[in-house]
Amino acid sequence: MSKTKQQQLDELQVQIERDDPTPELREGATQLVFGDGNIDADIVFIGEAPGKNEDLQGKPFVGASGKFLDEMLEMVGLKRGDIYITNIVKYRPPNNRDPKPEEKKVFLPYLQAQLEIIQPKVVVTLGRHSMNCFLPDLQISKAHGQPKRVKLALKSHSGDVLEVVILPLFHPAAALYNPQQRQTLIDDFAAIPAIVEKIK
Repeated sequence: MSKTKQQQLDELQVQIERDDPTPELREGATQLVFGDGNIDADIVFIGEAPGKNEDLQGKPFVGASGKFLDEMLEMVGLKRGDIYITNIVKYRPPNNRDPKPEEKKVFLPYLQAQLEIIQPKVVVTLGRHSMNCFLPDLQISKAHGQPKRVKLALKSHSGDVLEVVILPLFHPAAALYNPQQRQTLIDDFAAIPAIVEKIK
């Protein structure tokens, strides 16, 4: 009998804990923040790394930027239960510093495995770190709000690819305190339903 998506995700979470890709991050963190939401979602949101609230609650985007994200989801007729949300790096970096390149690199295969299991149509990257994992040559200031179709080589079935549309957005945390960026993010966010509709 083939495993359910939930079983596969649970196993992946256990595997990360067992592999221990970033011992120094793990030591400074309360817990692994794996991901949360609808495992059959068409849309997966990817941030960069957990912050203080996320680290304590074990869920991504539960602080101020998470609240802002919830408001934007509501604006486009979605709620948390409709999407799946995760981060590249699954442990909180000390003092909320940016994740280091090597930290992102060691977590990327697990992130790809998550996407393989969930099979979303659209991947919304929140912030430049997340965008650069998939679109390394782009600048967020220029690429935000512009959907890009990409093929991700699958780890589990060599030769297979997962075709997704990547939508780079500014990170809600950055936009919270910058009125201009906030409006840009809201405008970009408003396009999500149309993008999903187009590729169904």
